[in-house]
Amino acid sequence: MAEYIESLQNLAEQFGRLSGVGRKSALRMAFSVLDMTDEEAVEFARAIVDAKEKIHLCPVCMNLTDRDLCGVCADETRDRSTICVVSDVKTVIAMEKVREYRGTYHVLHGVLSPLNGITPDKLRLKELLERVKEGTVKEVIVATNADVEGETTAMYIARLLRPLDIKVTRLAFGISVGTDIEYTDEVTLFRALQGRQDV
Repeated sequence: MAEYIESLQNLAEQFGRLSGVGRKSALRMAFSVLDMTDEEAVEFARAIVDAKEKIHLCPVCMNLTDRDLCGVCADETRDRSTICVVSDVKTVIAMEKVREYRGTYHVLHGVLSPLNGITPDKLRLKELLERVKEGTVKEVIVATNADVEGETTAMYIARLLRPLDIKVTRLAFGISVGTDIEYTDEVTLFRALQGRQDV
């Protein structure tokens, strides 16, 4: 049906451009917009434009913000001697939900993947290096995923920071709660052994 209504088809195509949204979901979203009142539709459109106009990168950590500094960098109680390097903003949100980490962050906006054209110059590594060179940072925690690209990125950052005599650590990856050890793959078991702690 949407194929015969050009404006509905166009709206569904725009939703389909969003990451992880398939054709059926895009069409459902388009119909949801049609179910809105005129005021709700205008408010929805205004929220999209408002976000695009106001949200920018924090000049310190490259996180997203709509203020001069992101909430973490503006918080005077955060430990500025520790930087947790993450690949994307979603990881910052996940880490903040845990409420255990009190240091700062640095968002790379990707991971190294030469096959996909993502080389060091495409990431926010230069800004990380500048922050570390300021002299207040004692530890950099690399919190990229435990996949090939994440591991490659972690090793690259460790090599990059080695001459600056900075402690570089990696998040411990291990066995999920509720998982049987016998079904765990070798890489996960190796990581679990590396990240073992006193009990």
